[in-house]
Amino acid sequence: MELKKINPNLQRALAENGLLEANEIQSETFSAIKSGADVVVQAAAGAGKTTTLVINVIQKLEKAVGESTRALILAENKDKVIEMASLFRKYGNYTDLRVFGVHEKGDIDFDKNHISDGLDILIGTPNKINLLFSTAGFNLNTVKLFVVDDADKLFKSRMDAVVQRLSMSIEKTQRIFFTTGITEKIEIMADKIMIEPFWFETDDE
Repeated sequence: MELKKINPNLQRALAENGLLEANEIQSETFSAIKSGADVVVQAAAGAGKTTTLVINVIQKLEKAVGESTRALILAENKDKVIEMASLFRKYGNYTDLRVFGVHEKGDIDFDKNHISDGLDILIGTPNKINLLFSTAGFNLNTVKLFVVDDADKLFKSRMDAVVQRLSMSIEKTQRIFFTTGITEKIEIMADKIMIEPFWFETDDE
């Protein structure tokens, strides 16, 4: 995939999985996300939002560092957590990034122990992530990327308060929303927790 200054290991993994050309959403958002700015990305279902998310997080983190979570990603449900974790392992095949997914059906003690052992990317449903961090006392200030996938669906399900609480627990981070539509709640939440975000809107199928 031809993107400016893309990590060669990431590019190799993408090519091996048939991703040779960036689509509209990937090419338009890559530089802004790489810059560290807060970003809201809107695109239709099937436009490649989840793939774009995964590509950018791998690009930003590059390799395993330290013991604490550096990318925290909120997903709608168990299926999305599993799907995203699988994509990270596929496209991060030539990195040593440590990825772990959590959801309501998982064992909380197992999850806490796994997080304590050290990882780079934690994916989870908002309530499970909130429970883990509120009961285990993990340090959120190591989080460099705070990403909300399907933000419109999560906020419609009244997860906006949980997202805001988690965001406020992180002293300094890059915040990114991926959404199918720009709703009033998306705009309100962006105003509450983001700093001068870039807005990208596309209907690319």
